[in-house]
Amino acid sequence: MGIYTLTVFEKDGEKLLDETFEAANDAEAKKLGETRLHELQFADKTHRCTSPSGKLLLFHR
Repeated sequence: MGIYTLTVFEKDGEKLLDETFEAANDAEAKKLGETRLHELQFADKTHRCTSPSGKLLLFHR
């Protein structure tokens, strides 16, 4: 299990969300990140999800 980070920003740079979660692999983390974004209605905001090694799994600008 790895620790992944999901971050959401406003256009002006204000951080709306910065949370970590555990996932077994990158594919699971991507799915969990997308689900969380939709739950919080942040899917259309600027966001990113990164792996423990710094790999960018999700990005929307």
